[in-house]
Amino acid sequence: MDPLFRFRQVSASPLFGCAAGEIFRERIRTGKILPICGIYDAFSALVAAKRFEGVFCSGFGFAASQYGLPDIGYVNWRDIHDFAARVRHVLPNTHLLVDVDDGFGEEVISANTISQLEAAGVSAVMIEDQKRPRRCGHFEGKQVLPCEQFALKLKSALAARRSLFVIARTDATDMEDGVRRAIKYVEDGADGIMVEAVHDLKFVREVVSQTKAPVMVNQLHGGKSPNWSLQEMQDAGVSIVMYSTPCLFAAQYGMEKYLDQLIETGVLPSENTSGMYDCVGILHSPPNYYAAPGTGAGGENHKHKTSK
Repeated sequence: MDPLFRFRQVSASPLFGCAAGEIFRERIRTGKILPICGIYDAFSALVAAKRFEGVFCSGFGFAASQYGLPDIGYVNWRDIHDFAARVRHVLPNTHLLVDVDDGFGEEVISANTISQLEAAGVSAVMIEDQKRPRRCGHFEGKQVLPCEQFALKLKSALAARRSLFVIARTDATDMEDGVRRAIKYVEDGADGIMVEAVHDLKFVREVVSQTKAPVMVNQLHGGKSPNWSLQEMQDAGVSIVMYSTPCLFAAQYGMEKYLDQLIETGVLPSENTSGMYDCVGILHSPPNYYAAPGTGAGGENHKHKTSK
């Protein structure tokens, strides 16, 4: 295991309200890179939280899993609020970063979104400077708002929060413009910054040097950024690495392999899968609610021959 991935206890106390943002800040101040795993629902959150200190409510993952649509701006603020609230309910002690796209509208709507998410116990949010119609940051055809126009939205969002950690993301396709925008957004009060789809760590180093603010990098399988190691990113000064879609892509891969084998053989696969008690063992449920036959206990990860 890469030592930079080593799991650390986040908090023994539930992270609700302002406490979530403050504890997230304290974690960033340690100077150790924070890997965060993208999720698409509460179940994937439970799986990821056994391996990562933080999880990311991905707009891409939510749009795909809940609507069967690409990340093209269809999701609204209420969708994401309810998604985040469900995740916080089952993961009261895990850092929770939420994708709020462009704030889901103008200044009033984005400010309301920020306020509602902080009340739900979210640790941090990422808000972008895309112009509508928006899309996934690794798709072609993105357009960004004028810097001054996004600054109004960002400042409105910052004024609406108490201690929520706000990461401003620029989707500028020209990296030099991205660096300029990153510097401006930090000057406007953003707690952290991300240049989306960055293709060279030299731009990350420049943002780190110019802003002295925590910098986040997005790693997306098949995206425009190279597949850097955690050590390479830490050496470049990255504070947070967001693996935005691994749960979604792994689920698609696993389902396709499993179902193809079922169709080919005509029986349920007996290997390379999980069983019933493997599944219920990680669910958020009352103690002993589920018990494996002969154990008299529930809530544990009972391994069977199906988990090879």
